[in-house]
Amino acid sequence: MGGDAMLCNVSLQVIPNVSEGELYPLVDRVIDLIRESGVKYVVGPMETTMEGELHRLLEIVEQAQELCLQHGASRVLSVVKIDCKAGGVTIEEKVGKYREGGAK
Repeated sequence: MGGDAMLCNVSLQVIPNVSEGELYPLVDRVIDLIRESGVKYVVGPMETTMEGELHRLLEIVEQAQELCLQHGASRVLSVVKIDCKAGGVTIEEKVGKYREGGAK
């Protein structure tokens, strides 16, 4: 993609193979990684959706895999969804109307 950067959405669900007691703390580390990356994101109950340039978001996906393995996961299963469209796509245009105070 040359020229202007196009905004995409990437949703990431990580399922690290760790003990039950280590699962949420490790997922929290992945969410911290996403937060510290500086990209716009929304945490949901099953996945975290990020907004930004596709190559940057895929770098974060890769870093999330490495982070899980570095913190004790013997394996990481991840579900990644990508939404790109001509002109870009934002999280707000998809869910803004459903947020509190939005149009109904």
